[in-house]
Amino acid sequence: PLLGEWVRPDGGYVLSVTGITEEGKATVAYLNPRPINVARAEARQEGDVVGLFVELRDQGYPGSTYTLAHDAQADQLKGLYFQATQRASYDVVFVRR
Repeated sequence: PLLGEWVRPDGGYVLSVTGITEEGKATVAYLNPRPINVARAEARQEGDVVGLFVELRDQGYPGSTYTLAHDAQADQLKGLYFQATQRASYDVVFVRR
């Protein structure tokens, strides 16, 4: 359920998930609107919950992270965005494009 393009309606940020290995390594691109380097991306499943963790490492994104869970009923990714430069966390939602 994680594969595809996901957009954050509050700013147009895009997560593009194009692959996930059996070990959980995810191939993810992040655009804001230009590409931002994704240092690490992992998919995981705990019970019925499928999640995605994305760590960004780029200018202005020194270790900012997304910790998201797939809401199957709404087909959305919901969770927290940790903005490293501000040391603050924000609730976020991504909808499938």
